[in-house]
Amino acid sequence: MEFNPENKVVQLCAQGMEQEGKGQPEEAARLFNEAWAIAATDFERFTAAHYVARHQKSVWNKLLWDLKALSHALKIEEEGIKASLASLYLNVAKCYEDLDDFGNAKINYQLALSFVDFLPNDGFGNMIRSGIARGLERVEGR
Repeated sequence: MEFNPENKVVQLCAQGMEQEGKGQPEEAARLFNEAWAIAATDFERFTAAHYVARHQKSVWNKLLWDLKALSHALKIEEEGIKASLASLYLNVAKCYEDLDDFGNAKINYQLALSFVDFLPNDGFGNMIRSGIARGLERVEGR
C-alpha cells in the first residue's frame, strides 16, 4: 500500500506528525481533524481516523476513532493493508482493555495476532508484535 505524497490527506497527516514531533499536540490534532473532514476514500478515512484517534482525551473516544479507522481499513482491497491491521486491532484491543472489557480486548488481541505475518521485520513490526504478546498476557484468564 503506497502513501501518495501528493494526496492532501496524507500531506495533512504528515504535517500533523511534524507538529507532534515539535511538541505541538493541539496543532497536530487540528491538522488530523482537517484531514478527516476532507477524506473521501476508505484509504483516506482510515489514515485520518487513525491519527485523530491518537489525540482523543478519553479512552472511549479513542476507541470510537480506532474502530472508524479499522472499519475503513477493512474495506480496502489492496493486499498491503494487511500490514496495518495488526496495529489497528492492537489499538482497539488496548482501548477495550483500558475500559475493563477484557472479553473484547482478548478477541481483538487475537485478531491482531492473526495479522503479524504481514508486519515488516523491523523496529515497528517488532514493537507491534511485542504489544500484542504483552496484551494477551495481561488479559489471559480475566
